[in-house]
Amino acid sequence: MVATLAACAAVIIVTGTELLHARRSRRVAPLFFGPGGQPAPWVKAVPFLRAAAVAAMTWGMVTLMLLTPKVHTADILPENEYQHVLIVLDVSPSMRLQDSGPEGKQGRMQRASDVLASFFRRVAIQQYRLSVVAFYTGAKPVVVDTTDIDVVRNILSDLPMHYAFTAGETDIFAGLKEAANIAHPWKPRSTTVILVSDGETVSSTGIPKMPASVSNVLVVGVGDPVTGKFIDGQQSRQDTSTLRQIAARLGGVYHNANENHLSSYTIEKLTKTAGKSQLEQLTRREYALMACGLGAAIFAILPLLLNMAGTKWKPGVPTSPAEVGAAHVAENKKRQETVSL
Repeated sequence: MVATLAACAAVIIVTGTELLHARRSRRVAPLFFGPGGQPAPWVKAVPFLRAAAVAAMTWGMVTLMLLTPKVHTADILPENEYQHVLIVLDVSPSMRLQDSGPEGKQGRMQRASDVLASFFRRVAIQQYRLSVVAFYTGAKPVVVDTTDIDVVRNILSDLPMHYAFTAGETDIFAGLKEAANIAHPWKPRSTTVILVSDGETVSSTGIPKMPASVSNVLVVGVGDPVTGKFIDGQQSRQDTSTLRQIAARLGGVYHNANENHLSSYTIEKLTKTAGKSQLEQLTRREYALMACGLGAAIFAILPLLLNMAGTKWKPGVPTSPAEVGAAHVAENKKRQETVSL
């Protein structure tokens, strides 16, 4: 309110001075603009431009003076600007089989660790809070909302977390349900869920619904999808059809990470902020800075424009016949106007 009143006062003062300036300039207009005494048509807008420029600078400077100073701290965001990455990690015994990687000699859990490490290196990880949910026959949260990437790396470094569960069939839905419960209180569209598994048969109904806080879902498959390995008398391989089905039912994306890391396009799509646009994120402080800059630019450039294009009249002695003729015509017209007065 104070800044607006100051801007209005500045407009009144500048308008008064412009009127006084125009009155005094009218007497010597022929000296400025030639015998006709008229400037270029656009010059009539100069008083309004000056008033607008001074008003913008006044409003901007008063606003900046009254606002609380903004302190910039490296790699620290306000609480409401953090994004979340929630990793739903399969820790069943089959994830310890070694049939992953380009050469097929890497453990599935180790392959998952490498793929996620590549993801963390290629995003602005300081803008995210990380959570991990481990699942096997049930689901348990391992860490929630940490900013320490080393904690997550330690969890992904082939820890035998399957001992924390009763032996049995892998329950992917349990992990997704626990992830939905954790993400439920977070702000809308602030969370990316990454499900890492070698797949397991799932029912056609009962898949947990992700809350409004989840904006993206990525299903990462590890393990050889063709040959596989035997465990407990059964062949285990990456169940790509199941993982694709889960991704489709959650409205997400499936990626076979057995040989390839996540593509740059996939990472860009996942990490694209789904909140406010750049324009919507502007605050009163940014608008004040823009007003100061724009007003100062207009006020500074007006004298240069007036000097270069304020009038078509060029003082001096005419040299060409056309200029001599035009000068005579203008002079005769001026004399006739004087006689008529």
